[in-house]
Amino acid sequence: MGQSPTRVITAHVPVEMAEKIDELAANYDRSRGWIVKQALAAIIEQEENRHQMILEGLAGRVVEQADVLKWVNSLNCDTPLPVPQSGKK
Repeated sequence: MGQSPTRVITAHVPVEMAEKIDELAANYDRSRGWIVKQALAAIIEQEENRHQMILEGLAGRVVEQADVLKWVNSLNCDTPLPVPQSGKK
């Protein structure tokens, strides 16, 4: 199986951050490039998930704040309320 094409991206980072990347690379016995690629992949996935949640919210799949507050306030009770669900099906 072939690898995807790659591009070089250059970024100036604070010395402290570069040192932490070097430390992680040594701890994982990996290259700095591998560490940076993993970090970028994680933040891209996080932002894509965030964007998807925003789109779902805009589509009406939201829970009313009052329902969430009732649920949160019930968590200290002996019989907490079930997790609130959106009204949209």
